[in-house]
Amino acid sequence: MKAACNVCCHHCRLEEGQTGACRARRNERGVIKCTNYGRLTALALDPIEKKPLSRFYPGSMILSVGSFGCSLRCPFCQNYEIASAGEHRPKEESSLLSVSGNSESAAKKKHTAALSSQVKMYPVTYNDGRRERTLDTAYYTPQELCDLALDLRERGNIGIAFTYNEPLVGWEFVRDTAKLFHRHDLKTVLVSNGMASQEILQEILPYIDAMNIDLKGFTPEFYRDFVGGDLEMVKAFIRTAAESCHIEITKLIIPDKNDSEEDMRRMTEWIASLRGGRGRRIPLHVSRYFPRYKWTAPATPVKTVYGLADVAREKLDYVYTGNC
Repeated sequence: MKAACNVCCHHCRLEEGQTGACRARRNERGVIKCTNYGRLTALALDPIEKKPLSRFYPGSMILSVGSFGCSLRCPFCQNYEIASAGEHRPKEESSLLSVSGNSESAAKKKHTAALSSQVKMYPVTYNDGRRERTLDTAYYTPQELCDLALDLRERGNIGIAFTYNEPLVGWEFVRDTAKLFHRHDLKTVLVSNGMASQEILQEILPYIDAMNIDLKGFTPEFYRDFVGGDLEMVKAFIRTAAESCHIEITKLIIPDKNDSEEDMRRMTEWIASLRGGRGRRIPLHVSRYFPRYKWTAPATPVKTVYGLADVAREKLDYVYTGNC
């Protein structure tokens, strides 16, 4: 029986057993389910500024987790290995993805020892432009992540960030995990491309404390033709999120694609109009592009990033530059 997915603008109509464009949601007996629930490709303890969040508990650390799959197809994707990955034939092993950072951490050793005999590993596949490759995912329950986050408090951890791939293609895991973290007075952060329906946003919004949302361009053509998305859906996502939690916005500057002063002025004027005209206090991160994945254009000149940041400051109070 066919079923429609309601997560993003693609509205994939899937036959029984078929997986959607995100490669992480599948029709199982007429119900759309995420196939990446609890399956992590990345696990790290990061500075909060790396999300990037500059005005949410600055100086703190946050447990950062990623899975696989994405609702966009950005040709310049920085994490394409996991964003474009999809399910492969499952297998079970007794190894564990390592926690990035200080390998001598007592918390890491304690957690690894406790879980090394029970964590299941499942491979996913992606194409690097030349051939298909495989990487493993480790299965974690929300409770296991919460236990790890609590152990990492001694290293400055304040909670969890869902990041690296697009977390909302597996929104059920985000909701369940964030709800549990709140019960333990831990903070929750979502790093997202914002291409999700209002229905899905309402499912997770009560349990999210802060978001960094990519606003990749400000024309419908950029979203439709270049990254395979929907600008209006992203704007609606940002507008709603801005009313309920701390948000910061990132714009990656790509030469000859979204680097005009006109584009920046229109975008920042719109941001400033949010929250009933009080949006000028929403932080914006203007970030430098580097060649990656399928897009080989030269890196954005540093002076372009700085120049566009100055343009953004005409409308916004907090503008930061990144990758410079």
